[in-house]
Amino acid sequence: MIYTVTVNPSIDYIVQLANLNLGEVNRMDYDNMLPGGKGINVSRILQELGHDSIAWGFLGGFTGDFVKSSLEEVGLKTDFTPIEKNTRINVKIKAEKETEINGRGPKLTDEELASFKKQFDKLTADDTVVFAGSLLPGLDDNFYFDLIKIIREKGAQFVIDTTGDSLLKTLPEHPLVVKPNNHELAEMFHVKFDGIDDIVKYAKKLLDMGAQHVLISMAGDGGLMVTKDKVYRSLAPKGTVINSVGAGDSMLAGFTGTYAQTKDPVEAFRYGLASGSATAFSEDLATKAKIDEILPQIKITEYK
Repeated sequence: MIYTVTVNPSIDYIVQLANLNLGEVNRMDYDNMLPGGKGINVSRILQELGHDSIAWGFLGGFTGDFVKSSLEEVGLKTDFTPIEKNTRINVKIKAEKETEINGRGPKLTDEELASFKKQFDKLTADDTVVFAGSLLPGLDDNFYFDLIKIIREKGAQFVIDTTGDSLLKTLPEHPLVVKPNNHELAEMFHVKFDGIDDIVKYAKKLLDMGAQHVLISMAGDGGLMVTKDKVYRSLAPKGTVINSVGAGDSMLAGFTGTYAQTKDPVEAFRYGLASGSATAFSEDLATKAKIDEILPQIKITEYK
């Protein structure tokens, strides 16, 4: 089973109006409420691809009830830890300029944290846990790292969507896949890249430090996958970028779900690239139809 962890989920309240006038009463032309969170995005794409997952995290109050019911209405399996305080609301204002007002999220009690951590006792060697998204107030990177140790003791796999020192700290525990883009990779090692050979060189350092697979997204230049044996490349598919939000989550879902099913990293890379691009070419997260449309464009070659 794949478990996705969204520690700080949200209601994304989207409002649209022609002009936003500060200090005045504004009337919206359109509004919508959606369940938000990077781990939730991963579960949604896994569902599109036909892979089972269970969404974990913390939900509380009437806002948490909305998130839970919205996910269950579309068939997503959830097992969120209930908390006393309300799940946050993020306001997304789409006017002449896009503006976001994101909530901080609730603070947890010791009892709520302990209840959540007990879920990890059920993991087996057949499971994969995906951590994605921001942390709640009062939590730091040690929160993820302590859980990762439990996961590895159970023989399960983990994936964490983070960069910088937070990513480097997890590498000795052997994450299934890491996916910095080329700029994030350069920042991690405080270097500048002159070409793809330099990118490959430093991606291999992440392998040497413990990562099992390294995905490097390079925007219009496509993507790379570095394994212990080989380096693979794919050029970017053709399409118009409409929405970059959730593209990274989609790429992670495509890779993780396919790898869990096939244990074939090249096929997982192909689905990861197709899923990420399909979301980038869509107004919302990708549908299976859009992913299937993109797949024939993904041509993976060995890079030497």
